[in-house]
Amino acid sequence: MSADIESPIFTDETKAREALESVRWPDGPVCPHCGGTEKIGRIQGKSHRPGLYYCGDCTGHFTVTVGTVFERSKIPLSKWWLAAHFLGSSKKGMSSHQLHRMLGVTYKTAWFMTHRIREAMRDLSPNASGPLGGVNKVVEADETYVGGKAKNRKYHVPKKDAVFSLVEREGKVRSAHVPKVNAKNLRKAIVTQVSRKSYLMTDESVIYPKIGEEFAGHGTVNHSIEEYVRGNFWHTNTVENYFSILKRGITGTYHHVSQQHLKRYLAEFDFRYNERMGLGVSDAGRAAKMMKGAEGKRLTYRQPDREATA
Repeated sequence: MSADIESPIFTDETKAREALESVRWPDGPVCPHCGGTEKIGRIQGKSHRPGLYYCGDCTGHFTVTVGTVFERSKIPLSKWWLAAHFLGSSKKGMSSHQLHRMLGVTYKTAWFMTHRIREAMRDLSPNASGPLGGVNKVVEADETYVGGKAKNRKYHVPKKDAVFSLVEREGKVRSAHVPKVNAKNLRKAIVTQVSRKSYLMTDESVIYPKIGEEFAGHGTVNHSIEEYVRGNFWHTNTVENYFSILKRGITGTYHHVSQQHLKRYLAEFDFRYNERMGLGVSDAGRAAKMMKGAEGKRLTYRQPDREATA
């Protein structure tokens, strides 16, 4: 599949459907109703919609969109592919208003699409690929806050939400919205996501020393005295760099992210970082993984989120 914006999957519905079938069913069609694979046939004829299959095991009918975030959507699959390409290849994200102009759809439709694509990016089993780190590997841990600035509000200080991230050097990131930054919450996030054989790297916060005792090693840098790197090894610059991209995206692209949807925006930024060029993933490969991730997920509400209007 070409990353070229002129790829036929972005304009041809048949090619778009075939591309989704190859991503979702690499070994042939699978019935989303009963899981059958043996007695499946394609239904032909002008009276039936393209891509319709019949399962002889459960006598059900289905297409490749059944059981995905695209189910019952009247939006052409070619536009879903194009939206996934844009959202996956934009380092700091893309607002729904920008997408609605580029795709030629309404703002509400673009908002509908972006949130379902973010849901496709979410890994509902974060430990499925194993813990971060390991022997001779370093995992950096840090927290930050996202939200409006006090100087931009006339009557009250806007509430900020805490985001905690774990980044394996030259590896992947896992982020989560935490209700409160304390030892209990952060320890749970760390010990369930990081191998105990790892070297844990943090700042000077009093939260981390006790947690660090559970790992192969624990190093810190003291930001309060403007110490950011010591010996080219002791630093948290990797996770700080990730936060810089996250904040530029939320502040510059989305402007506002509600607490309700924060987990999906974090999934978006985590996904792009984890599927970056540096790990050998192309724009086309990233879009394909996003479309594959739509399987088994549904969002049915339509409550608009306030985000970029630029």
